Amino acid sequence: NTPIILNSEHIGEVVLFMKANKVPDFTLSYIFVFTELLLKVRSINLMKSKSGENRTEHHTNRYHGDDFVIRRGQNFQLWITLSRPFNPNTDKLHLELKTGPLPTVSKETHVIIPLVEALEGNRWEAAVVAQDDKRLNLSVNSSPSAVIGRYQLTVETNCANGPASFTADPANDIYMLFNPWCEGDTVFMDSEDVRQEYVLNDVGRIYYGTENQIGARTWNYGQFDNGILAACLYILEKSGTLPSGWGDSVNVVRIISAMVNSPDDQGVLEGNWSGDYSGGTSPTAWSGSVEILKAYHKNKGSPVKYGQCWVFAGVVTTVLRCLGIPCRPVTNFNSAHDTDVSLTTDVYLDENLEPIDHLNADSIWNFHVWNDCWMARPDLPPGNGGWQAVDATPQETSQGSYRCGPASLAAVRNGQVYLKYDCPFVFAEVNSDKIYWQKNANGTFTQIYSEKKTVGHYISTKAVGSDERNDITDLYKYPEGTEEERIAVETACRYGSKASAFSSSKAEDVSVEVTMDGQGPTMGNDAELTITLRNSSSEKRTVTLNSQAVVMYYTGVPKATVRKHTVEVDVPPKSETALDWSLEYKDYKDQLVDQAALMLTLSGRVRETHKTAHQENTPIGKAVVGEKTAIEISFTNPLPQVLKAVTFNMEGLGLLTARKIKYGDIGSRASVSLTEYFIPTLPGPRKLLASLDCKQLTQVHGVTDITVEEKSNAAL
Repeated sequence: NTPIILNSEHIGEVVLFMKANKVPDFTLSYIFVFTELLLKVRSINLMKSKSGENRTEHHTNRYHGDDFVIRRGQNFQLWITLSRPFNPNTDKLHLELKTGPLPTVSKETHVIIPLVEALEGNRWEAAVVAQDDKRLNLSVNSSPSAVIGRYQLTVETNCANGPASFTADPANDIYMLFNPWCEGDTVFMDSEDVRQEYVLNDVGRIYYGTENQIGARTWNYGQFDNGILAACLYILEKSGTLPSGWGDSVNVVRIISAMVNSPDDQGVLEGNWSGDYSGGTSPTAWSGSVEILKAYHKNKGSPVKYGQCWVFAGVVTTVLRCLGIPCRPVTNFNSAHDTDVSLTTDVYLDENLEPIDHLNADSIWNFHVWNDCWMARPDLPPGNGGWQAVDATPQETSQGSYRCGPASLAAVRNGQVYLKYDCPFVFAEVNSDKIYWQKNANGTFTQIYSEKKTVGHYISTKAVGSDERNDITDLYKYPEGTEEERIAVETACRYGSKASAFSSSKAEDVSVEVTMDGQGPTMGNDAELTITLRNSSSEKRTVTLNSQAVVMYYTGVPKATVRKHTVEVDVPPKSETALDWSLEYKDYKDQLVDQAALMLTLSGRVRETHKTAHQENTPIGKAVVGEKTAIEISFTNPLPQVLKAVTFNMEGLGLLTARKIKYGDIGSRASVSLTEYFIPTLPGPRKLLASLDCKQLTQVHGVTDITVEEKSNAAL
């Protein structure tokens, strides 16, 4: 007479059946009691309301939607409703989390969370903190080194009558992030102000231009926007890396550095420095990351066209902040690109001091933007944690992929380029010496000049809590010319491919300086400079001075030579001679490109000593949630030519999604204005970004602060 085990929801049907067939009452009682002893999970309540304790305490209440987003290493609460009251003496219960295609306990992608009597912390564990009849309130701790990503949650129960399992429901999935608020997490930061800036701020500023003309543009990171977390997790999945490695912040940053560019892994952005952006969006037209990441996710991993360094850096900032890793964009002015791991920036000249183009692979960009991210470095000697440089712009490969970092800023500052990852490349960007080599008659090269202070100026990022520029050069290098800085350079160069190249400079009795009035040349005007030759010797010096003006991309790659000139100059002893130099706008306007700059190169030979002098400079009414609001955009064309096929771009988090307005042509020196309408969706202080894009003029952008009021609920 073995009884049949029935689910409790069928009891009513069984009772009616047995009464209809006149089954004795004691049998009904037996069956009813037996089935009620089964322990089943009826429902799970993760308490995932944005205003609830879980998401507020975990600082995830700004993520759009109702997904249960939490941070590792921190306690969270949930309620479980059972089929009957839980008896701790006879019943058993535990939680299970699974992530990735092949969840494995040994890989920490299958996590079994036991029920314990008392929580200890810093491990996976759960405890009953309240019981209300059939409902259990569990307090759960996660490991501070847990794999990040999307977990499926199941509940397993067991009692005298056998086990039961609650099937995973996507509505109960748990999204686990890094936790800068948890001391046990490698990304922990101990200041709330910096956490607010580098994790939670969804709008920032990125710097560009030249060291003499530093510009700033506002960037919408939008890490909490609808669909962005899903897009960021999709990037990790698309990388093909094992989820078991996603608990390591160093590894995750390295993955993102590779996946934000596209040359070898079909990553997020396709780079384009050609000036021809047909078939895509001009890099200067972007003003945020949201549209880029959504397009990549929507199109199933097809790279978005197009990006340059500040766009790559803006997207990396969004992805890392979204995943919980503190991050900021960083701009380096006069940024070197070392192509042969020499840790020097080498310029090769022929017998007549003309550049040997096929040998001059190294370059100095007017500016370059990458990222700093914050984390401990248990894989390096002590003292190398904190800010780490990471660069997603595809320049050189690292372990077979286009990526760079994380490189410890402490290691870079001290010239410890033997520490991983990619410290030699970052060091050369900020502190390499620029060395000039002249070809000899026998085909060998002789070092004729070196510049020790050319590279790595005004390294900049947005200040914490304000829109001011914060100069962080001292984090990357000691003050120029100090004993510490020279020791760092010497230490680094010992590990370079041209260790013997580090030697003393030449031509010390004749020097060259280029100066300009005010802020220097501006778009649409002539470039006017003063060249000063100084003779520190006690004898007259005659200098044959060669000048060459080149229009170049901001990366330091020349586009076209627009002027060459040679003149002989006498410089009296212990004196100086000044020369006026100018370049008319009409001579260079047709060669301008995005982020264009004029590079003036001066080289000369001192007749009396046959030493070389060299100098390079790179000049050149009210908003309410849910109500229609108007905004006026005004622009004046600064150029003496018509701007063709002008497009205005607008976007603002909580104000409007990215919008393109095809305006048409704008006449020479003409002023235009247009009015657009939008309906705010979020209250509080907001930033509305606008930019202009056309072939003749780029990097035109503006931002306005808008305070959006809550919609009044008062009856009319």
